Amino acid sequence: MYAVVGCNECAAMWLLTDPRTSDSAACPRCGKTHRTAKLKRFFESEDREAAREARAALLAKKRGESASFAEVDHVSALERAVEDAGIDDREYLEAGGVDADAVEAAGARAEGGGSTSRTRTERVRDAVEAAEEPTEENVVARAGERGVPADAAREILEKLTRRGEISESRGRYRVL
Repeated sequence: MYAVVGCNECAAMWLLTDPRTSDSAACPRCGKTHRTAKLKRFFESEDREAAREARAALLAKKRGESASFAEVDHVSALERAVEDAGIDDREYLEAGGVDADAVEAAGARAEGGGSTSRTRTERVRDAVEAAEEPTEENVVARAGERGVPADAAREILEKLTRRGEISESRGRYRVL
């Protein structure tokens, strides 16, 4: 069960995973602790994607951008479009005269394994969870230790925050 809830202090909206399992929840923006039973629930669903879409629609309405939001595809469709945009890594390498199989083998050796290596997004999310003090600087540094360039890590942090998968409050990140 997922619920889109709002803070009565700062008006932030966030996804609350199974509000029945905990007595309280902290606002990701201002940090105020709320009793989950008293939180205003704008939308509830068993489907996480539906809840994310509802939150996005509510935020667009709040900012007076409902018409613009209606013109945009569903969030999951946009994510697929981004994945499909441009050429893939193999095509890019081969167009530049580089042996893509050799690059893949070198990458597997560098990662210490085979095809189970983590994506950059997963490594940034892991860095947020693992950082003792998850500030942008610390998360970028930790992700950098795992092979994610600093600029890419910052961009991924921004995308994850926009998608509602992580939140940022007072310069600290956390996975939702």
